[in-house]
Amino acid sequence: MDEREREKIYSKRVRAGKRTYFFDVKSTRGNDYYLTITESRRHPQGDGFIYEKHKLFLYKEDFDKFIEALQETVDHVKTELMPDVDFEQFAQRDEQDDFASELKWE
Repeated sequence: MDEREREKIYSKRVRAGKRTYFFDVKSTRGNDYYLTITESRRHPQGDGFIYEKHKLFLYKEDFDKFIEALQETVDHVKTELMPDVDFEQFAQRDEQDDFASELKWE
């Protein structure tokens, strides 16, 4: 069974402008689990769009190290490189974008 045929156990989508990030939990043949993180970027082409994708595979033995390194890196940017930026403004905008994207017009 190849990776595309494997059922997603859990999936979370994060929209970020022209990019979308997908966090998907999948199972191995041995009933173990791993995470794929996919960045999908939309590019105009002709009358439509093409999507460029980059994928990262993260296995359970690396979860804690990955999360720790990611958090340390984000904290460094926020506190050392950009201490004057109000990062709360981005969280509020994302919540509004999510709400607006779920509106349906009839």
